Amino acid sequence: MSQAAALPDVIRNFERVDPGIVARAAQFASSILADVAGRRGALHGRIAPLAPTMKFAGPALTVEVRPGDNLMIHAAMAIAKPGDVIVVDGKGDLTSALMGEIMCQQCVAIGVAGVVIDGAVRDSEAIRALAFPMYAAGLNPAGPTKNVPGRLNHPISVGGVTVHPGDLVVGDADGVTVIERDKAAAMLPLAAEKVAMETQRIADIKSRKALRPAWLDAALRAAGVIKEGETL
Repeated sequence: MSQAAALPDVIRNFERVDPGIVARAAQFASSILADVAGRRGALHGRIAPLAPTMKFAGPALTVEVRPGDNLMIHAAMAIAKPGDVIVVDGKGDLTSALMGEIMCQQCVAIGVAGVVIDGAVRDSEAIRALAFPMYAAGLNPAGPTKNVPGRLNHPISVGGVTVHPGDLVVGDADGVTVIERDKAAAMLPLAAEKVAMETQRIADIKSRKALRPAWLDAALRAAGVIKEGETL
């Protein structure tokens, strides 16, 4: 029997990204983290916050459900720890909501940092008023069933990105970026360098010191748009 076959459907304990790394990562935009991670880890744009002011950072608690059933999300909330981000592979199904106001109220009471669902939610106005970070692929007023088994804390695919339990998940107005737990610490100094570089670039634009990127001509030559020795 393979190791994967021997694993239980519900894994209660897993290694989470260090809280100190989470706190530092929360200072960076999701776009910065996606860039320094090799332009990887950004979820599909269909998964968006219910309000642009919503943001979060934390370790992923992964959930796999069957379309339209939220039994395993309730199970995830039963084992979630403060600071966790519940990440749900809802198969992109938008025919019924997987979460609403009551479940979000429970998440707030537990201390869940946010929820990311590749599926639909409802009670959007109430969730916005609650200011709970909810990221979803859409809205639907229909409620879910609660009787189909799924899995907790197995690798899942959400928005085209593989998410493992304990991975670093960061969300803001632009969307959600996931970075592997083992790589998260190494990304932070790179993120700080990129912020410094972009800050200087903006300053140079505002001062009119540099109104176009220094790399542009070389990139155009490499692409065959302009000839060697030619410039714009």
